[in-house]
Amino acid sequence: MRKGTSFSKVRLQTDYKTIDFLKDKGYPVTKICEVLKVSRSGYYKHKNRVKPEKEKQDELLCSLINEYHSTFDGILGYRRMTIFINKLNHKSFSEGYIHRLMNISGITARIRRKKVNRKKVKPEYTKENILSRDFTAKAPNEKWLTDVTEFSIPGDDKKLYLSPIMDLYDNCIIEYNLSFKNNNHLVFKMFDKATQNYPDAKPIFHSDRGFQYTGNIFKSKIEEAGMIQSMSRVGKCIDNGPMEGFLGTLKTEMFYGKRFKTLEELSDKIVKYIEFYNEKRFQKRLGCMAPLEYRNHASICA
Repeated sequence: MRKGTSFSKVRLQTDYKTIDFLKDKGYPVTKICEVLKVSRSGYYKHKNRVKPEKEKQDELLCSLINEYHSTFDGILGYRRMTIFINKLNHKSFSEGYIHRLMNISGITARIRRKKVNRKKVKPEYTKENILSRDFTAKAPNEKWLTDVTEFSIPGDDKKLYLSPIMDLYDNCIIEYNLSFKNNNHLVFKMFDKATQNYPDAKPIFHSDRGFQYTGNIFKSKIEEAGMIQSMSRVGKCIDNGPMEGFLGTLKTEMFYGKRFKTLEELSDKIVKYIEFYNEKRFQKRLGCMAPLEYRNHASICA
């Protein structure tokens, strides 16, 4: 079979199904084929032939791709789509194969937008980049990352701010706080909840040089918790790469291109997304597991 033939046949499935549907409604096949620019003889040949297994597989996968694209609200690029199909169906299809089928089906993930620069405030103190882009961790609570991001919707003068903490061991969001004000309380409340839930944790705590992290009050909180504070260099957002990646992914997958009536509705969606991210969003670097699944699996195997 010529390379690409089975993919070309997949493209005709929609036309053939349309012909079947309209024929059952009483429309003449010849006229339908003329409108769709499909060969009448090709249609009947298709109806009477036995489909090869490869073509059946292509059709099934295209159906799954469309189903997952709808179920997960268009957030799956071809790499993650491959993970979902393989994991949920116990298969091992290649990324290139799934990518080609997604192109045939006209399926693409939403595009990430560029980050908006924030207003800078003179820090009371700063710390060196102790993390030094070493984003690996051998156990939970060795390295925590944090940041603050903002959301706004048309028709509302207020903004919504999210402050999360990521554990680099499994990329899990172990704590977060949402607020309509970007102030110290936003970060302090998140940090206090994290130390209450993980009282024995003494991680490297890494952030950018935002005003919440460079004040003397937060410095005292870090010292009291027995943590080591680390900060990104000026203008080097890559120093906090995994957290930047999470926030970009969150906005791409549940915020950009969406309409929200109120910031309260948006807040609820963010809470649900973080739950989905922790429990159901498979990651290739975690062995195609979700963060909490990876954490629980590691604890069982330990």
